Amino acid sequence: MSYGDYLHLDELLGAQHPKSRPEAHDELLFIIQHQTSELWLKLLLHELDGARQGLRVDDVGLALKRLARVKGILRTLTDQWTILATLTPSEYLSFRHSLASASGFQSHQYRAVEFILGNKNAGMLQMFEKNPTVHAQLTELLDSPTLYDEFLTYLARQGRPVPAAVLERDVTQAHRFTPELIDTFKIIYDSPAEHWSEYETCEALVDIEDAFQFWRFRHVKTVERMIGKKTGTGGSSGAAFLRKALEQTFFPELYSVRTALD
Repeated sequence: MSYGDYLHLDELLGAQHPKSRPEAHDELLFIIQHQTSELWLKLLLHELDGARQGLRVDDVGLALKRLARVKGILRTLTDQWTILATLTPSEYLSFRHSLASASGFQSHQYRAVEFILGNKNAGMLQMFEKNPTVHAQLTELLDSPTLYDEFLTYLARQGRPVPAAVLERDVTQAHRFTPELIDTFKIIYDSPAEHWSEYETCEALVDIEDAFQFWRFRHVKTVERMIGKKTGTGGSSGAAFLRKALEQTFFPELYSVRTALD
């Protein structure tokens, strides 16, 4: 078996099909940017699920190892925007019409990442109804505990005071800020040496949210420099829509506990 056989390079390198006619030179950049992002999202999902499984069986070391990889993937995804940012408005307009209604908003893997991190919205399943495989994957993630759910359940098994309402919540809904959890995390942050593995996991989750927000922010700025305030190809409000996502948080109590520390 050759290197090319193992990696299916014929299939991989033959998957770029510019639609513009005559073919715009810069469309290949746009395609590869998004295809490689989808590959990284696939690995991101794999590692997030692995971290979730680690917490489920009380193997914090395994979870932290996988979360470290998640942080590296998010840094890479963020850095990739610098390549797409070399695409000027006029260069993008030379092929934008070829995208028709295709939009990154339709990425089911991005939606899956948001679901496993906690930003759940059952209404998002509707756009994937014509793809049974994708719809089933997202439904499974919608119906299963998030990474944060598994961490809070782990803390409860370690004897930390986690409210029953949190442990028994409807996991198909997005996590809601729970003030009582601030006291839970304050115990950990007041004595990090005594609760090191829990403390380290808290900080790893904050690292991931920070990295995810940097990725979102870089996306916004790249879109703004390419199309300004134009609407997105999928009908979204473009940069304005992306900016709203910056207000979302996955682990709100891990930020709020900082205010409560003495």
